[in-house]
Amino acid sequence: MIKNPVLTGFHPDPSIICVDDTFYIANSTFEYFPGIAISKSKDLANWETVKSPLDNLNMLNMIGNPKSGGIWAPCLSYSDGYFYLVFTDVKNWAFGPFKDAPNYIIKSKSIEGPWSDPIFINCSGFDPSLFHDDDGKKYIVNMEWDYRKQDKEQFSGILLTEVDANTLKPIKESVKIFKGSELGLVEGPHLYKRNGYYYLITAEGGTSYDHAVTVARSKNIYGPYEIHPNTHLVTSRFNKDLYIKKAGHGSLCKGMDDRWWIAFLCARPIDENGRCPLGRETSIAEIVWVDDWPYIKDGGVNPPLEFEGYGDKKEKKIFDYRFNDGNFKLDFMSLRKPAEYEILDNGVLRLFGRQSLMSNHNQNMLLRRQTDFRFEAQTCLEFKFNHFQQMAGIIYRYDELNQYMLRVAYDENIGQKCLRILCLKNGQFSMEPDFEIPVGDGKLYLKLTVKDTSGRFYYAKEDMEWIEIPYNVDVTVLSDEYADPMGFTGAFIGLSCIDMKDYSCYADFYYFKYRVLD
Repeated sequence: MIKNPVLTGFHPDPSIICVDDTFYIANSTFEYFPGIAISKSKDLANWETVKSPLDNLNMLNMIGNPKSGGIWAPCLSYSDGYFYLVFTDVKNWAFGPFKDAPNYIIKSKSIEGPWSDPIFINCSGFDPSLFHDDDGKKYIVNMEWDYRKQDKEQFSGILLTEVDANTLKPIKESVKIFKGSELGLVEGPHLYKRNGYYYLITAEGGTSYDHAVTVARSKNIYGPYEIHPNTHLVTSRFNKDLYIKKAGHGSLCKGMDDRWWIAFLCARPIDENGRCPLGRETSIAEIVWVDDWPYIKDGGVNPPLEFEGYGDKKEKKIFDYRFNDGNFKLDFMSLRKPAEYEILDNGVLRLFGRQSLMSNHNQNMLLRRQTDFRFEAQTCLEFKFNHFQQMAGIIYRYDELNQYMLRVAYDENIGQKCLRILCLKNGQFSMEPDFEIPVGDGKLYLKLTVKDTSGRFYYAKEDMEWIEIPYNVDVTVLSDEYADPMGFTGAFIGLSCIDMKDYSCYADFYYFKYRVLD
C-alpha cells in the first residue's frame, strides 16, 4: 500500500496523465522559478523530478509578479505524439477586484523538452485545460472571472473554447458550459471522454478546508451537464477529523492496465489553527466506474490514507547536494527569474548579491521545498564583503512578508562580521536575538533544525562545535493560513545573498544538506 500524500511539500493542483507505462504529474509553482513542476513514476509510489519546461526568461518572465502569483494550475496532456502544457501566469490576483491571468500553451515531443514557445490563448480567467476530442478537435476550458460581482459569484462559470488543432489558437467564441454546484467557487476544470459521455471535473469550495472535486457529465461537449449523484468525487469538508484535509482540485487518468486514478491536492495541518507549512500536496486514489459515474474505489468521498498502486515507497532521508553535480538544480528553485550564480572549479557555488528580502523583482536565492515536518538543513559559506548592507546566509521562507534569514553581515560598530536572524511576520520586521553575534572571518557553518511547529538556528566555525542561537522559530508563520492575504505556496529552505549597496558582493557556498528527522 502506498501512503498519501505521494508528493509532499508544496505540490498543488496536480494534473496527471499516463503515457505508455509512465505516470506524469504537473504541479503549480506560483512565483517560484523555473515554472511548472513535473514528476514521473512507474509505480505511483516513487517519483522523480523532470526538468521544468519554463526554465528561461523567454519562456517565463515573472519579474514583478506578486507573491502567490505566477504559475497557477498547469494542465498536462498527451496526444498525436506530443506532450501539451497549458498554464496561467498570474500578474495580479489579490489586490482589487481584477485578476490579470494570461493563459498559454506549449508542446514538446519529449517530456524533457525542448518545448515550443508559449502561444497566448486568452486571459478571461485562470486554470486553463486542454482537451483532445476523439474527432480530432481540441478545446480549452478555463474558469471565468467576473470582477463586477462579489465573493464566490466572481467565479462565474467554466468557459469552453475550440482551438485550431495545429496552431492552437482560438477559432470560435467561448461558451459557458457549467456554472458549478451550490458549493460555488468553480475553477480548475478538466474534460475527459468515456463511453460517449464528456466528464467535466472541477474544483469548488475554495482551496482551503471546504475544497472539493466536483463531477458533471453530458453527451454533448457544450452541455447541458448533469452533476454527479454525490456532487463531489473527493473532499475532506464533511469530516473534520480526517488526517488528509483540503482535498480538492483533481484530475483523472487511465493507467496502462485500464485502472483509473485521480490525483488531487490536499494538506496536513500541524497546529490547532489549521496551519500547513508544507503547503498543499498531492495525493492519489483509485477510481471505479458505476453507471458511468466515477467513484473512489473504497467508497464515499473521503480522501484515502493509502491506496494500492504498483510498488512500494523507497524512503530517502539524506540529501547531500554538491553543486558540481548538475542534478542539484532539479530540487532547487529561485524567485521569479533564474538565480545568478556560477560553479567554481572546486565545486563551490558562488551566489551573487542582489535585492532585499522584500523585493518582487531581483532577489537572488536557491531554495528547496520543505517536504517533511521534521528536518535539518545545513550549509557552509565563506564571504569577503565588509558592509552592513551586504549579507548572505540560510533562509527559511514562505513569501516576502513571512520569512526568516540567519544572515552574516559586517557590523561597523563591532568591527567584524556578525550573525543575526532577520524575521518578517506579515510584514512586521524584527532582528533576533537583540544583539549581534560576532563570528569573524573564515568559513562559517549554518544549520536549521525544525521539529513540527518550532525550529532553531545554529552556527559553527571550522571546529564544528555547534552553538544554538537563542530564538524560537515559529514554523506555523510559513503557511497559507498565516499569510494575509491567504497565499498558495509552502515553506522553502535554502541559500540567499543580498547586496543593497552596489550589487558587487557574492558568497561562496560549499554544500547544502537536507536530512529528514525522526
